[in-house]
Amino acid sequence: MNRRFRVAVIGAGIGAAHVEGLRANASGYEVAAICDLDRQRAAELAATVPGAAVETSFQAVLARPEIDLIDIALPPYLHLEAIEAALAAGKHVLCEKPLVGSLKEVERVTHVAERANRTVVPIYQYRFGNGLARLRRLIELGFTGRSLVASIETHWNRLPEYYDVRWRGRKATELGGAVLGHVIHLHDLLTFTMGPVRRVFARTAIRVNPVETEDCAAIALEMASGALVTSSVTLGAAEEISRMRFCFTELTAENPPGGHPYRPAEGAWRFIARGDRRQEEIDAALAGFEGHQESFAGLFEALHPALAGTAPWPLTLKDAYRSLELVSAIYYSSATATAVELPLPPDHPVRGGW
Repeated sequence: MNRRFRVAVIGAGIGAAHVEGLRANASGYEVAAICDLDRQRAAELAATVPGAAVETSFQAVLARPEIDLIDIALPPYLHLEAIEAALAAGKHVLCEKPLVGSLKEVERVTHVAERANRTVVPIYQYRFGNGLARLRRLIELGFTGRSLVASIETHWNRLPEYYDVRWRGRKATELGGAVLGHVIHLHDLLTFTMGPVRRVFARTAIRVNPVETEDCAAIALEMASGALVTSSVTLGAAEEISRMRFCFTELTAENPPGGHPYRPAEGAWRFIARGDRRQEEIDAALAGFEGHQESFAGLFEALHPALAGTAPWPLTLKDAYRSLELVSAIYYSSATATAVELPLPPDHPVRGGW
């Protein structure tokens, strides 16, 4: 990494994990500022990266000409305004999920970014896991055969005190619940690996805590390939797991049981031969696999050459659109008790928001 890009992290909550990823790539990034309305929280995070300024004013950060990248780690309802302000200030933008609150807002951001000649990168840090990378390698080498079915379990635990944070559990500020803010990661891994979704049928419910946003869901997906997928979601599990299991004609792949629930693409994934495929062939194909940094560290590693103009952007607004299109279809299916076809047509009523 020859050039060090200067980054301002906006929001010292999940922003702390971003800073950890930036520190892991210190040769390519300088954390120039930490901005949070809570000065003490910003100062505590800034203390982990000597030289970082402490700010409570977003506008003051945007006015700093030396900053290359604005890293937005704010509550969802603040994303759109913050993205547009950063683009207007001539900055590239990295933004937490969900990027914005509707497909029309993704299109709006796309137009603003094009006019500003700047890039908006959505955050899906789960993609940067070496276990998943091994599966993708086997797919590319033709070792998996056709995809048949997959199952996803996002079984997490959110107790009432989780919602003591003022913006959580409210539709106006969190914009959605477990579908939008939790399983969105595993659904992104699903489509990143198995391609687009053709049809969705879903049911959502509020069963765990007395909040406005759903905390349970049962989702059936038909992929464009014909593969069938089930996705089970709850925020009321006694033990947190994020489980993914893919069945192909020539092998079955699954993430390790007992792995970190928030880093499911990592760890010692199992790849089990089926039919005429021999286990030795699979093991040999993965021999010498060189992994990369994972999670936020992996994201920032992949982002650096794109900022330098020497590589494609690792994530784009098209990824954000595809992710939120699936979210939109799930919510619409649950609300209407109907199957929803993808892609959504331009005049679909859910495009303006769920």
